Amino acid sequence: MEVGKSLKEKTITGLFWSFTDQFASQGIQFFVLLILARLVSPEDFGLIGMVSIFIAISNTLIDCGLTQALIRERKVSQEEYSTIFFFNFVMASLLFIILYLIAPLVSTFFHDFRLVTILRVLSIGLLINSLGIIQRVILIRNINFRTQTKINFVAALCAGIIAIIFSLFGFGVWSIIIQSLIFQLAQTILLWKCNKWIPTWTFSYQSLQKFFWFGNKLLISNLIDTLYNNCYSIIIGRLYPAAQLGYYTNASKLGDVIINSTTSSLQRVTYPVLSTIQDEEKLLSEGFQKIIRITAYIMFPLMCGMIVISDSLIPLLLGPQWNDAIIYFQLIAFAGMIYPLHAVNLNILQVKGRSDLFLKLEVIKKILLTLLIAISLSFSLGILGLLGAAILSSYISLFINAYYSAKEISYSIWKQLKDILPLFLLSIFMGSFVFFIGVISPGNLIIKLIFQVISGCLLYASIGWMFKMKEFIVIYSLLFQLFNKVSRQNFKSKGA
Repeated sequence: MEVGKSLKEKTITGLFWSFTDQFASQGIQFFVLLILARLVSPEDFGLIGMVSIFIAISNTLIDCGLTQALIRERKVSQEEYSTIFFFNFVMASLLFIILYLIAPLVSTFFHDFRLVTILRVLSIGLLINSLGIIQRVILIRNINFRTQTKINFVAALCAGIIAIIFSLFGFGVWSIIIQSLIFQLAQTILLWKCNKWIPTWTFSYQSLQKFFWFGNKLLISNLIDTLYNNCYSIIIGRLYPAAQLGYYTNASKLGDVIINSTTSSLQRVTYPVLSTIQDEEKLLSEGFQKIIRITAYIMFPLMCGMIVISDSLIPLLLGPQWNDAIIYFQLIAFAGMIYPLHAVNLNILQVKGRSDLFLKLEVIKKILLTLLIAISLSFSLGILGLLGAAILSSYISLFINAYYSAKEISYSIWKQLKDILPLFLLSIFMGSFVFFIGVISPGNLIIKLIFQVISGCLLYASIGWMFKMKEFIVIYSLLFQLFNKVSRQNFKSKGA
């Protein structure tokens, strides 16, 4: 009983600070994006989008799936931490050299000579990031997201201020590059300052081999996932003007504020928490079911609402010059609605040590996406066709992930669908109501947006309260506990 209570307390605290971390740092970056979007052209954002896949793949190779292996391990020695630290730095150095050398080839592929310098400068971030990986792993293992929240918030704030200053002086694309590098540098410095761990001059090949045995399959699956998550930037950047890639890039960034923040928060907290009960089947199954239902209860209405209000939200936030990004954002939001459910299902496979199955599923899902992208390109369906392929692939992939995770715990795919389908339909109903409110609202974008948001939130919360939905009660209870905890902490600090 005490173990369950302690686990619940850790989960509640971890979720609170993880969500706070994601939305605080993403919120700052989102605010900076709003300013930069008015000062920097869509073409400049498109240039960054062209090279983003090379940076993303390099970061995946540096990690090699070893951080997940470290988090999953019940006990990690100083020698093991040091071994992975030096391995990460060596990998980062090698990849920096490779990207520096292939930059002219990348420039030739996209027909833009500016990419040579852009890619070479952005690659410096690989070296900076590698120095803070173990520091972050230790905080995650301790479910200490409060410290990470503070670090990411300060780093995002510093980077944002400097980027805005550069953009005001007309530096264009370099404002975005400076923002990225300053954020990574500040984050790494603060991780070292707040976490007292330092590496020792030790390296164990046996330790590396042990963790790589688990991480190598995750590495391959993560590489495949990273490649396909960024493949649209390559296709759009190659076939269409840089401005079109800029519209897609910023639409994706707006979606990431909610989609990736929620997904990352759930993954960071549920993985270490579920790992502690990996051998207790009943407790693991019950915990997984609760996470799935609460995730759907939050994510479905959030994304439905964003889809409906986007025609007011995007021109209001970014300016009318970004209206072409509205349809991209709506399609990205519809596909991303179920991303957190993907993440939670895949966490079960990692918790159970099934990195082999994790890899197998990634291959199957990416073959499916490849076929859908090929169909879209062969019929010349354009960027909208490519995004349609992503939506169809995402929803089919959820069935695949849920089917295989159900084999590891006693929570079948049909039970999972039975739990989330009513929440999906309820969210569609709420979204339809918000759309109707938008139709009858005044023409002023701000007033229209306020009416839509307030009416949607009130309707959804009222239905949860009237029908005493379990998810509503759980969320209300969690918020009440968190409020009491924060109040007690503030009271103690004032008393001290």
